[in-house]
Order: sequence, then structure tokens, then C-alpha cells
Amino acid sequence: MSSPARKRELGRGERLLPGVWRLRLPLPWPGIPHGNAWALAAGDGIVLVDCGMHEPGSFLQLERALDQVNLSVEQVKLLVCTHAHSDHYGQAAEVIARSGCELWMHPNYEHMTSYAADPEAALEMRIEIARHCGVPQEPLEQFAQSRRGQGSGIAGVVLPHKQLLPGVQIATDVGTWSVHETPGHAPSHVSFFEPDHRLLISGDHLLGRVAPFYDYGWSPDPVGEFLNSLEVVDRLDARLCIPGHGRSFTDVHAHVVANQTLVAERIAKVQAAIARRSRTVVEIVPEVYGEPANAALGAWWMLETLAYLDHLALIGDAVRDGGDADLSEAGKGWQWRAS
Repeated sequence: MSSPARKRELGRGERLLPGVWRLRLPLPWPGIPHGNAWALAAGDGIVLVDCGMHEPGSFLQLERALDQVNLSVEQVKLLVCTHAHSDHYGQAAEVIARSGCELWMHPNYEHMTSYAADPEAALEMRIEIARHCGVPQEPLEQFAQSRRGQGSGIAGVVLPHKQLLPGVQIATDVGTWSVHETPGHAPSHVSFFEPDHRLLISGDHLLGRVAPFYDYGWSPDPVGEFLNSLEVVDRLDARLCIPGHGRSFTDVHAHVVANQTLVAERIAKVQAAIARRSRTVVEIVPEVYGEPANAALGAWWMLETLAYLDHLALIGDAVRDGGDADLSEAGKGWQWRAS
């Protein structure tokens, strides 16, 4: 007997602080059922931070969330994106079309434009990565079948009117927010800090739940970038973190330390897994996460593990056997070993 379909959430708006509203927008992913956009008061309008994923009915959910806090899309004077993933950038084209606002975003957004231009090619790249990880043929085919035809989650590609780089400031009634580059989760990732109230808008760099994710394949060392970005955020000494998913939290330094600790633990487990003999990523995953890769989290775990292996290779502690040769047979992935 099949289990009932998961009930989808509805867009919801609520005030966090005077001049700061949380817009909780539904997502189609079972493990991540919603994401946050944030509305910041700015004169007779608002600055919108992120805008949710594009899918059928999604724009109505953004409008619903805004309406619950007596705001509207037409009041958006500026859209700023913490990064160019679909669940934070996906509705940008529609927001801009309705409001006439500008979009500000970090310039390292090629991971988004490539994905939006050809989602099927991006899927094929993921399948090839999984093949190199040593995924057997049957689950590889099941994964491909389940993901084909899903689209990009992006309404249309809109390039930024201004690049979000250090030195840029975002003026709101709450205060003036500075821009801080925080890559790792994505090469386009930035965070915003308002010093008077010590508020941090962290996107997906720092969440209440400690669960690192690296957009693998777009930079040589996303793990090293993420760890450096944690130090960047920690130096800001924020009092309240306003994240891209989940609720806001005050123990910002403790969350930074928790992420640093978890990453160090997982790197150590990867090192232990390849210390005894050469292993594929699929063979390494159970020793890092305590269970074999599964349908729900397997792709996430493999990409994360690959990122740790690349990090170890860059610092001279791991070697990948097989060079750059293509591996046509699933289940026969690259072998990694301690150097």
C-alpha cells in the first residue's frame, strides 16, 4: 500500500522585527519543505532578499506570504539574492517583471546560467559524477528516470544590474547592510550584515540545522571556501542570524563552531576510510555517514564526500587513481587513497 502524498505547504508571512518580515515559501523537496525570503522596509517600499523557486503556482505563494504582512510584489524596490540557486533566485524574472526593480547578485553565477540553459545536460553531468563515484547501474538508471523532465526551477535568466561585492551597501529602514563574500555552499554566495543591530542575513551559508552542502564542480575547493567563509561570518560578531531556511537564531558563534566541528569530523572519517586501501566514493560514504547512500540523501552525501576528497587532494593528503580517464561502466568508479 503506497504512502499518502506529502501535503504541500502554503506561503506564509510573519514579522520577525520592526521592518523585517519572513516570507516562508514552499519547496517541492521532502527534506526541505520550505525556504525563506525576507522583506526589509525601505521608505515607501521594500528590499526583497531572495524570492523562492519557480514552479506551477509558486508566484501565488510569494504573493500570499507578502499579503499576510500587508505587502505586495509591486512594493519591491530592489531584489538582492544571497546566491543563484533556484530556491533563492528562481522567481527573480517574475518579481522584476511585476515590480520593475533591479536585481543585485554576486557575479560568480555561471552555475545558475549553465543549469537554467540546459537542465538535462546538468542532469547528465550529475549522472556522470555518480558513475565516477562507483554507483551501480540500476540505481543510476532509477535516479536518472526520477529526475528527467523536472526543469530548472528558474522562471527565466535575469542577469544582475549590480554585482554584490564587498564595498556595496544595501540601504533599508532597519539600517545599512554590508556585503560579505561567503562561497562554499555556492560560488555566488554572499551574506549581509547590519552592524547597528548586529543582524546577519546568511542565506544557506549558516543555518539552524548543521548540514553542509557544496555545489560541487564549480570551484576547486568548496570545502576550503566554506571554512574560510565561516571565519568571515564569525568575525562579524552577529547577534541574530536570519537564514535561508528554518527559523532565525541567536547563538551565531556556536553555529559557526558546530559547522567547523562537523566538517573536521567528516574529513577525518574520509581520511580514515582511505588510509587502509583505495576506495570509491560509494564505499567511503557508509564510513562517513553511518549508512550506505540511499535514494533520499545519497546524491547529497556523495557530492559532499567528493568535495572532502578534493580538499584532501589539494592539501596533499589524498590521491585519485585513474587520472582523467572516463569510466563507462557504472560501479567501477575512481579509486581514492591516502597519499
